[in-house]
Amino acid sequence: MSEERYIPRLQQHYRGVVHGKLKEQFGYKSGMQVPRLEKIVINIGVGEAVADRKNLNGALEDLALITGQRPVATKAKNSIAGFKLREGMAVGAKVTLRRNKMYEFLDRLVNVALPRVRDFRGINSKSFDGRGNYAMGLKEQIVFPEIDYDKVDAIRGMDIVICTTANTDDEARALLTEFSMPFQK
Repeated sequence: MSEERYIPRLQQHYRGVVHGKLKEQFGYKSGMQVPRLEKIVINIGVGEAVADRKNLNGALEDLALITGQRPVATKAKNSIAGFKLREGMAVGAKVTLRRNKMYEFLDRLVNVALPRVRDFRGINSKSFDGRGNYAMGLKEQIVFPEIDYDKVDAIRGMDIVICTTANTDDEARALLTEFSMPFQK
C-alpha cells in the first residue's frame, strides 16, 4: 500500500520549472544555491484589543480560517501609558507557514485574494528588505474566500512577509515573479 504524498501545485511548479530557470539565469553551480521559499509570516495587529478582548478573538479566528493553522496571540513588549497598554497584553495575532501550507497560501494569495482587491494595479516591486525577503500589507481580510462577509465583526488589515533563501533582492524578485506575483510595471 503506497500512499502518494500530496505536493502543492506551486511546489511542483518550483521543482519542474522555476528551479531550472533560476539556476540558468543566475549561473549557479549547485542546485542548493538556487533561492527558494523559506516561510511566510502573516501578522494582524489589533490595537482595539486593549479595550475589548473580543476584537482579538475575531482576529485569531479570521487568521485561522485564512491560513488553516492556529495563530499565536502576540503580546506587547513595553507599557505605553498614552495608549493604556501594559506589558504582556495581547495586541495581535501571527502565523508562520512553512512547507505545504506555505505554498498553498501563496497560491491562494496570488490567484484568488489579490485579484479581489479593489482598484488593484499590482503590488510594489520595491518592498524588499535587501536580503531577499518581501513584505506587503492587505487592508482587508475579506479578500480571502474563506472569510464569510456576513460574519465579519470588523475589517482588519494584515502584514504578509515572504522569506526566501535569496541573497539579493533581484534573486528574490525573479523567484516571486516566476510564482506569478503581480508586481507593478
